[in-house]
Amino acid sequence: MGKVIAIANQKGGVGKTTTAVNLAASMAATRRKVLLIDLDPQGNATMGSGVDKYEVEKTIFNLLVEDEPLKDVVVSETSGKYDLIAANSDATAAEIKLMDVFARETKLRRALEPVRDHYDYIFIDCPPSLNLLTVNAMAAADSIMVPMQCEYYALEGLTALLDTIDQLAAVVNPNLQIEGLLRTMYDPRNRLANDVSEQLKNHFGDKVYRTVIPRNVRLAEAPSFGAPAMYYDKGSTGSRAYLALAGEVIRRDETTQKAS
Repeated sequence: MGKVIAIANQKGGVGKTTTAVNLAASMAATRRKVLLIDLDPQGNATMGSGVDKYEVEKTIFNLLVEDEPLKDVVVSETSGKYDLIAANSDATAAEIKLMDVFARETKLRRALEPVRDHYDYIFIDCPPSLNLLTVNAMAAADSIMVPMQCEYYALEGLTALLDTIDQLAAVVNPNLQIEGLLRTMYDPRNRLANDVSEQLKNHFGDKVYRTVIPRNVRLAEAPSFGAPAMYYDKGSTGSRAYLALAGEVIRRDETTQKAS
């Protein structure tokens, strides 16, 4: 059965969508079958996957509101060689329409059940806010990956996010876990970044990925070309970092499976 990982942080601009797109592409490059779900009305993960959010025929709206089967909504032709559930501004309308639906918090989980065996990994790119779409992601996910910058307010924001996750887990998904904390846009020359990084490791231990995503201009440029970094500049430090992250996620899962 495929593992469902929500990529979430209530703070915007931390590399959440960059992580979703590049990790999905890196996993697909290891011959895993991958699905990326764009839950953000901005549709950045959709555009970064080489899919025009203004032209796409079916989106997350069709899946959650119109109850179309996932196989009829999925986009299989993406620049990252993974399957995609696209999003655009219709996702905002989806959130509004879901307000009146029974068991609205679990719509995404129920939509994924028929296809989970078809994928090795399902990544969900969450909106940078705690809304009904994010709640759906957390209800559907096995775990949450938290991208974060090593800056002054990061630890305070992380504490608030973890509290929120605990509260949501108690209501909609008791098995929800923290997959890991990912340090993004990292500059080792920055003393504050190093200090915050050490605090994270001291406080959260092995929940902090060893892989660090550096500040990298190629990562920033790739979305404007509608491609993950590994297909824009495979040799870039950003591309190599996400390949390393994919390897680390796989090794963690294999270790967990052996232990159980």
